[in-house]
Amino acid sequence: MDSKLRRMTILASMAVILLAAMLVLYVNRERGERPAPSDPEPSQSVELQEEPDSGQIGNDLKAFLRDNTFFDPEMNPILEAARDDMTRLSLVVTSVEKDLRVRVVDMSGEPVTGESFFISLDGVGEYKDLDKDGVIYIGGLTAGEYYVELLPIAGYHVPENETRVRVKDKVEYLAIDDISLLIRTEADIDAEAEDTAVADALEDADKTEIKKFQKTTGNSRLGIDVSKWNGEIDWDRVRSAGVEYAIIRAGYRGSVTGSLVEDPYFAVNMKGAAASGLPVGVYFFTQAVNEVEAVEEASAVLDLVKEYKLDFPIFIDTEGAGGNGRADGLDADTRTLVCEAFCRTIENAGYEAGVYASRNWYNNNLHTDRLDNDYCIWLAEYRGVPLYQGYYQMWQYTSKGKVDGIEGNVDMNISYY
Repeated sequence: MDSKLRRMTILASMAVILLAAMLVLYVNRERGERPAPSDPEPSQSVELQEEPDSGQIGNDLKAFLRDNTFFDPEMNPILEAARDDMTRLSLVVTSVEKDLRVRVVDMSGEPVTGESFFISLDGVGEYKDLDKDGVIYIGGLTAGEYYVELLPIAGYHVPENETRVRVKDKVEYLAIDDISLLIRTEADIDAEAEDTAVADALEDADKTEIKKFQKTTGNSRLGIDVSKWNGEIDWDRVRSAGVEYAIIRAGYRGSVTGSLVEDPYFAVNMKGAAASGLPVGVYFFTQAVNEVEAVEEASAVLDLVKEYKLDFPIFIDTEGAGGNGRADGLDADTRTLVCEAFCRTIENAGYEAGVYASRNWYNNNLHTDRLDNDYCIWLAEYRGVPLYQGYYQMWQYTSKGKVDGIEGNVDMNISYY
């Protein structure tokens, strides 16, 4: 059950309880106000007089306002039940490869932050939520079955029973359930410090860079890729200008903390492009440092795109983050494994996958022979004719394009896909 469904279920339950309480008050009121039978003469006027208060609370629907115990959770069973739900905790536990990620959530499925939770893993030891984000990660475990217990904490109701989990031996490249619990918005993080992708293709550009609309043939199409940096977009004007598709950023992993963050313009761009009739694909800026994190990133994208129709692949955007990013120092073997894990997870979910990088990045930081036969290669090289010798299906030929409907520069692409 996802978090939205949990919230709806809890709210519905509380609504039923309140409705029942109101019904009881209404019935008591009807009984208290029902007049005694009488047969006055037709011509006789009847003067209605206010009956004295009989002492029944049901006679006055505002009586609860004068009841000092009504809003006291200790005295009111309805409010006591609501308070009990608010403090009741549960665990969501997942494993990707020889690890466990334990999330402490409330009854609506949201992570509980600001508390130093302790969990006990049988046969291993106790672990503390040091950063108080409601998530405890345990790596280096032996594959097998374990029992996880949330230890008591003041002010909360913890599960009475232990949670039984299975630690996986190998990465299975499958989307992680409840990954939505880990997806943040920019309101939750320091976006200036976390969103620091640096386009390596800019350093490799030369004077032959094409900044205008390119002419396309029957085998190619002209498109753009956009993110929050492009601001508000008039998608009808974009399509009228001659753009034939758009690749939209779904989000990024923070280059400092590693948080999974949704691009603040993702939803509005997806809906706007779809409303204008433009085919779309998406991309995600990676800062994964291993296969496990790559599966997390792919899972996050899959969760974000589940409401939309995609006509182009889901790309992993592998670039640097200014030299200080958490993934900037990866060797080519590890970085290639990250791209493969991301793409395999995407494909196992029924989507097409691809890799975005600059010419220098492909040549120096990836083993392209393990990627270009299986996934869509999206090349960034800002020259009139690319020097890249490998195979590619999409070419980002400039980051300084101009398109009606978008203020400022925009990335332009040719797709042979």
